[in-house]
Amino acid sequence: MTAVVGKNWVDIRAEVLRRLSSHEWKPGDLIPTEADLAAEFGCARATVNRALQVLADDGWLDRRRKAGTRVALRPVRKASFAIPVLREDIEGRGLAYGYSLLTRETRAAPAAVRGLMGQGAAARLLHVTALHLAGGAPYAFEDRWINPVAVPSVDTAPLDRISANEWLLIHAPYSHGDIAFAAEDADPGAAGVLGIAPGTAVFVTRRTTWNGERPVTTVRQVFAPGYQLHTVL
Repeated sequence: MTAVVGKNWVDIRAEVLRRLSSHEWKPGDLIPTEADLAAEFGCARATVNRALQVLADDGWLDRRRKAGTRVALRPVRKASFAIPVLREDIEGRGLAYGYSLLTRETRAAPAAVRGLMGQGAAARLLHVTALHLAGGAPYAFEDRWINPVAVPSVDTAPLDRISANEWLLIHAPYSHGDIAFAAEDADPGAAGVLGIAPGTAVFVTRRTTWNGERPVTTVRQVFAPGYQLHTVL
């Protein structure tokens, strides 16, 4: 064992990660309790808890109530995914950004959308569709539903001048969400907006975000052929 490296959670995380990486604690091992580690590092149990939880979230540890914390049998580093601002993504590729709001209306959502957002049949959501351009060419078609109960200021948002993608990231905090990626054949609607033939292979993302118990938005983004996704490991 090494000497105590510090009292904050970042230091403790670094030392625990060192022990995991060096196999001082091997896959499947039960590691010391939070109380024991707090005594070793001279800090509060809450500080140890935070460090261990971050490592568990990253796939290094397996934490179970009343069963303690074990080293994961097959540690997996998880990729992080930040919701991209498409304008910044396009400009980062050295291309001029363009944006066009296609439709905007508040109405009842279809059943599939209500299911994603946990809404009843009477709920009325803001439906926005838009086209993002890169260097004057179609880049992504965006089909989005926004919950005005979670984001009341969206009713007056200037979505004809700033995309819902960017406006929401500035004005609508979210606590968690889910995202799915798929290779699909372009449907006629998206194909028409992107200027491609229906059935052309396209990259599609579907994302739903929540702020606590309230759904914020669900969006389907269809990217023109040639798009590449970059994330961080």
